[in-house]
Amino acid sequence: MIHEISNPVTKTLLNHLREMQTDALRFRHIVQEIARLLAYEALGSETLEEKMITTWQGEQLFGFINEEDLIFVSILRAGLPMIESLTALFPKAPAGFLAMKRDEKTHQSVLYYDRIPECKGKTVVIVDPMVATGGSLCDAISVIKTKLPGKIISLNLIGSPEGLTVVEQKHPDIEMYIAQVDEKLNGQMYIFPGLGDAGDRSYNTPS
Repeated sequence: MIHEISNPVTKTLLNHLREMQTDALRFRHIVQEIARLLAYEALGSETLEEKMITTWQGEQLFGFINEEDLIFVSILRAGLPMIESLTALFPKAPAGFLAMKRDEKTHQSVLYYDRIPECKGKTVVIVDPMVATGGSLCDAISVIKTKLPGKIISLNLIGSPEGLTVVEQKHPDIEMYIAQVDEKLNGQMYIFPGLGDAGDRSYNTPS
């Protein structure tokens, strides 16, 4: 269920995110590019539906992904650059949002906002840059499962082996596409070596 993207372009972009001299604008831009690369992999086996379109040589049938059957869900706020990138690729696909806050004492996530469109039978693509303990992603998946989607895919930039194991154990029926599995969680339950807080770095929020 876990697919780590191995191509050198993805790895290079991810490692630029680790550089502290990468400013917020460049950071968001790289996140958006990696999100596209992850989507290419994750949606590579989607069925194409033939549609009649008008071309320069008249009307002809061509295959397209049915965008209306996709729903992109961002875990706020770090997932915003990812969802912006993907909804630009698929402008007819609806988007949803979940907001969770990590309790710094318990390291558990707390859900405080749920705005997801009707997704029964559809493919829901969750975008969440960081999978540290796996708690917030597991909670997001649990919320989405109550809405009876046909399939759930998770797109992630970076994760810890411990967090990925938690997700795999709790939700073995989803597919995860991740740019980098890092070494471990440190004592503060952050990914090591990691890249810092993706939300803070995307939006110049002081730590």
